[in-house]
Amino acid sequence: MLGLSVQEWALVGITMIWGGTFLVVHTAVQHSGPWFFVGFRFLAAALFAAAIFWRSLRGITWREIGAGAAIGAAIYGGYGLQTAGLQTIDSSTSAFMTAFYVPLVPLLQWIVLRKAPRGLTLLGAGLAFVGLLLVAGIGSRGIHLGVGEILTLAGTLPMAGEIILITLFGSRFNVGRLTVVQLLTASLLGFATMPAVGEGMPAFSWVWVIAGLAMGLASGLIQLTMTWAQRSVSPTRATIIYTGEPVWAGVVGRIAGERIPPLAILGAALIILGNVLSELQPRRAGGRSDEDPEQPRPDEREQAPQAGA
Repeated sequence: MLGLSVQEWALVGITMIWGGTFLVVHTAVQHSGPWFFVGFRFLAAALFAAAIFWRSLRGITWREIGAGAAIGAAIYGGYGLQTAGLQTIDSSTSAFMTAFYVPLVPLLQWIVLRKAPRGLTLLGAGLAFVGLLLVAGIGSRGIHLGVGEILTLAGTLPMAGEIILITLFGSRFNVGRLTVVQLLTASLLGFATMPAVGEGMPAFSWVWVIAGLAMGLASGLIQLTMTWAQRSVSPTRATIIYTGEPVWAGVVGRIAGERIPPLAILGAALIILGNVLSELQPRRAGGRSDEDPEQPRPDEREQAPQAGA
């Protein structure tokens, strides 16, 4: 850790912030419906991003709106389901289950982009799946999945889809325009879901107001830090740093009084190990690792997987 660059330390910092966001959302949805909170937090994030990128918005095209809307729909699905799940499960459990989206990304690339995963990726996905079963509470009568766990697991698929869409569109269009459109799309879809599921406006509470504004600012800060830091940090190194996110969520949850059973702790460790293995790059015949940032491969310009609550 002492040998990390300034950019890598910055990524460690935002990973710690990510870990804390699970408890923030878990607390907020005790005072607000999940879909209203999704709409509110991403509206705050969109306004924050628009204040930064407002100059570039003047030249926005319909193709950029379409690409941003597609990414925003994936954000809405992933974070919406995760937020709904946080109504009934602990923040640390949500964080470890959400981390399963990392090994899903290369598997989804295999299906969508016909890009075959490496052996380590498959091994990592297998370990993460076993860990997921332990976190979910496997026992003599099978796996005990409640509504919250099911919603959280369902949310990992659109989260993985978000990464694929960013890979497809991120290098083709203006980053600022895409960021604003995707955040605004996630917000509008969140609000639009409220009448469809019978969710009404929440009673005013400073809890969801402050939490929503804080999450909006955190989303903006995280996105800006990633954009700056990942210019010199490869996606592989960045993603390995990001695997610490559920660990920080567990630490914050523990401080807040959450308790994780021993088997779930083992499962969480397997998920993290699986995530790391799925991102490790084997060394080539020249002794160089594929993740060497000094000689980037074409796909090293892609954005690394990102989660958070």
